[in-house]
Amino acid sequence: MFKNENNAKGDGKARGKSVLLRHERIVELVQARGFASIESLAKNFGVTPQTIRRDINELSEAGLLCRYHGGAGLCSSVENVAYTTRKVMCLPEKRLIARMLARHIPDNASLFIDIGTTTEEVAKVLLDHKDLRVITNNLNVATVLSKNESFEVIITGGVVRSRDRGITGEATIDFIQQFKIDFGIISVSGIDWDGTLLDFDYHEVRAGRAIIGNSRKVFLVADHTKFGREAMIRLCNIQEIDALFTDRRPQPSMSKILLEADVTLHVPNEE
Repeated sequence: MFKNENNAKGDGKARGKSVLLRHERIVELVQARGFASIESLAKNFGVTPQTIRRDINELSEAGLLCRYHGGAGLCSSVENVAYTTRKVMCLPEKRLIARMLARHIPDNASLFIDIGTTTEEVAKVLLDHKDLRVITNNLNVATVLSKNESFEVIITGGVVRSRDRGITGEATIDFIQQFKIDFGIISVSGIDWDGTLLDFDYHEVRAGRAIIGNSRKVFLVADHTKFGREAMIRLCNIQEIDALFTDRRPQPSMSKILLEADVTLHVPNEE
């Protein structure tokens, strides 16, 4: 079922067993978490990142998990990772992205903030601002931002999803379309290598489309694991975005797409 990465003689059998056990454990971790980064796996097993990359390549070829930029995840284009898992997945990276984006939001601005664990981290950082007017279809975002007495927080109508407290539906879209807002802050589940922004929920995508269409500037927040990740529903092309905030510079092919689409790329230490 699993490949042996070590062809050395002598103690090759013992090492092969060790590799097999590590492969099995990697699959278990990915299934439990939905995604595991190369760095976390290397630290967990006490091996080098290069070793983990080889493990992931072999497990991907065996169809046991999918290789993503920066780690490994579940192989599904029709079902997202559970919200509780996504909430802690790449959390330091999401917080870094949030802090970076917040510097580009002035006081006294109006915002749309959509559903997503990264946008929830953005909301936490925005608490230091003054006099923001925020429209959101995310009850978690609304709860966070309501702590600032100078903010006006408006919740869209629609159906509340129990799994993540996101709000979707026709009433959500109708409500969003009544406004023209300074900044729309959105997240996605995946970014295809041709620049297509992807998600798993058709209703969530429709709300996202309404936010894009009614924002003067659209800011996309996406950590490095979203690049190359597959999802079933098309949101839009990245050329409809004004700026992308991410924790690592993407591959040259994606950087070229961003440049040609006139999308401003924000990465740490390069602003």
